[in-house]
Amino acid sequence: MLAIKRFLVGLFFVTAVIPLHAATSSDGKVPVEYIISVYTDRPEALYHQKEQVTFNIDLQHNSLPANEDVVDWVLTKDGLPLGQQGQIPLKNGKASITGTLEEPGFLQCKVTYKNGKTVVSALAAAGFDLTEIKPSLPVPADFDSFWADQKKKLASVPLKATTTPVPLPPHRDGVEVFEFSADCIGAPSTGYIGKPIGAKPKSLPALLFVPGAGVRSANLDGVAGWSKNGILVAEMNAHGILNGQPSAFYGGLDSGELKDYRTRGRDSRETYYFLGVYLRVLRAIDYLTSQPEWDGKTLIINGVSQGGGLGLMASALDPRVTFSFIAVPGLSDHSGGLLGRIAGWPKVAPILPDGKPDPKVIETLRYFDSANFATRVKTPIYFEVGFIDVICPPTCSYVDYNNLKCPKDIKNFPNFGHDLGPEIWARIKAKTLEHIASQSKATVPVGL
Repeated sequence: MLAIKRFLVGLFFVTAVIPLHAATSSDGKVPVEYIISVYTDRPEALYHQKEQVTFNIDLQHNSLPANEDVVDWVLTKDGLPLGQQGQIPLKNGKASITGTLEEPGFLQCKVTYKNGKTVVSALAAAGFDLTEIKPSLPVPADFDSFWADQKKKLASVPLKATTTPVPLPPHRDGVEVFEFSADCIGAPSTGYIGKPIGAKPKSLPALLFVPGAGVRSANLDGVAGWSKNGILVAEMNAHGILNGQPSAFYGGLDSGELKDYRTRGRDSRETYYFLGVYLRVLRAIDYLTSQPEWDGKTLIINGVSQGGGLGLMASALDPRVTFSFIAVPGLSDHSGGLLGRIAGWPKVAPILPDGKPDPKVIETLRYFDSANFATRVKTPIYFEVGFIDVICPPTCSYVDYNNLKCPKDIKNFPNFGHDLGPEIWARIKAKTLEHIASQSKATVPVGL
């Protein structure tokens, strides 16, 4: 339930250089006539249920306060409409609105200023008792037996792989890179793998990047760069397709054969497309850890967005994983609509005329929900979430995080959405090398 008094908020439509705890419509680089910004009264944007949050809004016209204007607002519960909308006048370009949430979750509001053809928007969110957000459904009783059976089927397929040398990307040296294709159930598990030249047997920790959504090649340059850190590195392709092809190749698949991959086969757990994706992730781990250079003790999974959900799955199902970096995960809490909450990406279940998600599809999705896999993870996980993420909602990210019973840590980004900024790669590098150092208790070379 919601108790709303006067309220307001803001977003980022273009995010970039911004104040300490404000979201703005400006990227800080391109001059624009109007800029709208909004921020909560607490930099961390964290509150308790029924506690008031104040959202402060600022509208500038040519770098000066916009006088006697109004902005439109619409309040949502992490994107779900609440029937709360209207206008508010500005005084000297500013306004303050208050609101609250009477359940754990995110109070969000989009603010829009219109002047002729000019439209600028901003979005902000406040989190309420986030560690109390619970999953919408329990783990299925046969969840473990289903996945044990799938792993058994995968193990019956011999690990037959081809490893083909590929030219080293420019400005990379001291490493060697290969394209791999490993037999799996259905499509093969494909991607790139790299390692330092001359690496000795059992000398390297292993790192697997699992992919975000879309249809594209694995990142050859990234694999080569990470290998320079003295790591055995692989990045897999979710679809088991060829890598390193022209963009038209992936565009054709994205608009054709793989256009609907996110929902394909959703009526059954045996036919859902992500069953094959999950098995290809597990087979990529098989391939990576079969390399003679793997040290036999350190295996890190890094995943963002769709890759975050895949990383949780792999961390739960493969005991070789020793650490995971998970950011803005998808594939979580697909059944949130049963509790009147937003569902996680990619919102697979159709909404029926009664406003509820299709129960047959929901039953399928329970076996692919990253929140359920989170309950099975035993090794440490580091988590990142953006409060104004409109692709992988933060509510769903916190369902994942709260379900973890392993050693865990989380970093909130109140002013960011799905894109947490380029600095995420520095954090991934730092967390990866930190874990490797803790595993080896030795100096880890740095050179990414």
